[in-house]
Amino acid sequence: MKMKSVTSRDVAQLAGVSQSAVSRSFSPNASVSAKTRKRVLEAARQLGYRPNTIARSLITRSSKTIAVVIYSLENPFYSSVLERASKFFQARGYHLQLFVAPLGKAFDEVIDDILRSQVEGVLMLAISITRAQAGEIAAVGVPVVIINRTVDYEGISQVSCDNYQGGYWAGQLLAASGHQRIAFLGGLIGSSTNEQRQAGFLSALAERGMTCHGVDVGNYRYEDARFATRRMFSARQIPDAIFAANDLMAIAAMETLRHELGLKVPQDVSIVGFDDIPMAAWPSHSLTTLQQPIELMIVKATELLLNQINQTESRPDHIKLPVTPMLRNSARSASG
Repeated sequence: MKMKSVTSRDVAQLAGVSQSAVSRSFSPNASVSAKTRKRVLEAARQLGYRPNTIARSLITRSSKTIAVVIYSLENPFYSSVLERASKFFQARGYHLQLFVAPLGKAFDEVIDDILRSQVEGVLMLAISITRAQAGEIAAVGVPVVIINRTVDYEGISQVSCDNYQGGYWAGQLLAASGHQRIAFLGGLIGSSTNEQRQAGFLSALAERGMTCHGVDVGNYRYEDARFATRRMFSARQIPDAIFAANDLMAIAAMETLRHELGLKVPQDVSIVGFDDIPMAAWPSHSLTTLQQPIELMIVKATELLLNQINQTESRPDHIKLPVTPMLRNSARSASG
């Protein structure tokens, strides 16, 4: 025998309040007294009531859903971003819907899927888009914020760190430490983060009258970075230092050098990464790197998105945050 489902009317009757008070009690930002909310939640607990968020969205025309678009969760940096974003939005009554846009998949197809989902806003994590695609997204009218990528388009909000300055610091550090053959282990070709970090790095070397010893590509991925490291060290003259465009690749290079090629880090080869993922601080890695301000990036990005959703601020903004050098043991210091 099918049990009768509990409705908000049942909760209202038991709590001695109106149905609208029940609805407001389950809305995080709604105006309702603490006493009324406590009475409603107790009645709901007794009856086993759960609010129907789908039905509510049809009534209010608000899905309370944010789309998060990412191409991969392999990099722990983006797992951390996703976790923090989830906590931020859940505390404000929103839910996240994850969309994966693998490299090579037509981006327009992903956008169509997102728009059909009736989301209220879109967070893009490390998704590279063209100026034309940015314009198409903005024209739809759904608020969008890009995290850790930039695009030459004023109409979409963007939050990133100072990638150029981070690359510059890495180049200065390795050059000042007496290295002569400094290589760059790059991320995704064409991505704004890769281009900006490489540009800062090359600028620092040029200021000291040096050139980059060699460049290879690890696509921001662990296995690709291992292959790239093997290629770099199969040459007649091998690097004595590597700046990797993210920590995951830096760790891949470090483990390949130590466990396959029998080289010591930093005695034989210094390594610098970028991101400061949790495992960078592990004693087995002790990676010198550039820390992205992940908490502040999330706060800024989510505030921008919610302000646009709630129309308290409709003008898109571009925010660039500073990076922080984290000096550990994977790179030789200038004194030794």
